[in-house]
Amino acid sequence: MVREDSLTLYGFPRPEETEVFRIVQSVSGIGPRIALAVLAVLSPDDLRRAVAAEDVKTITRTPGIGPKVAQRMVLELKDRLGPATEVAPSDAASTGAPAPAASPSGADADVVEALVGLGWPEKAAAAAVTAVAEEHDHEPGAVLRAALRSLGGAR
Repeated sequence: MVREDSLTLYGFPRPEETEVFRIVQSVSGIGPRIALAVLAVLSPDDLRRAVAAEDVKTITRTPGIGPKVAQRMVLELKDRLGPATEVAPSDAASTGAPAPAASPSGADADVVEALVGLGWPEKAAAAAVTAVAEEHDHEPGAVLRAALRSLGGAR
């Protein structure tokens, strides 16, 4: 993304996520930060299913999106996202309390930094990442999604 005062690069593991990121940003009032949060909480197929079913509650699980913005997303994205390609929804994150452990390093530390950038306190972000990193093989995209699910709307 190029702006007057910055040049920002966004990368995604799959082309499908890149396309959904661009489409979500086309909704009035949604920028790259919220679009990233949407993709961190919902997979592209989960978002497609939520929009097709007009499931505003699922969309509002994303930090920064309230009922009005979620309803606007449903209206503006209904014909633009296409049908879901997966059969089953993505796995749900564990609901257990995060276990305190050593501070995350490597890719996990990058995920903590991303969560802090999205507005969570560093301590809560680190605890969430530590709690979910092992079960997701420390894969940054999966760890970020699971950590966001475990953090929920808490800030």
